[in-house]
Amino acid sequence: MKFICMGYADPSVFGSMSESELKNMMEKCFDYDDVLRAGGHFVGGEALQESTSAVTLRWRDGAVQATDGPFAETKEQLGGLLILEADDMEHAVALMSKHPGVQMGPFEIRPADEQINDLIRQRDQASRSADA
Repeated sequence: MKFICMGYADPSVFGSMSESELKNMMEKCFDYDDVLRAGGHFVGGEALQESTSAVTLRWRDGAVQATDGPFAETKEQLGGLLILEADDMEHAVALMSKHPGVQMGPFEIRPADEQINDLIRQRDQASRSADA
């Protein structure tokens, strides 16, 4: 079962870290990602730039509105995503509880919606077949 793990952090925490402290924390995270890989649990992940580089789209009055910045003003911002393969939510929580990134801010763990993702994969496959 796939789980999407969203890591949040306060950007000011990163800003207050020295280069060596940040490098040390990232190495700890990478080392644990390697443990997840070795166990067949690490499916993928992406780090995100700060929320100040975001654009938020909303549907308003029959049109799309684009606004700079994050959707909500919060101290903690989404910093990245990790896609995890686990037996169930309890297993996903146990695996992510050991991730050093949790020390930087909370992780939200949600099961992937396999029904919708299957529809997306089918559509992608059909699109590739039509293009061939």
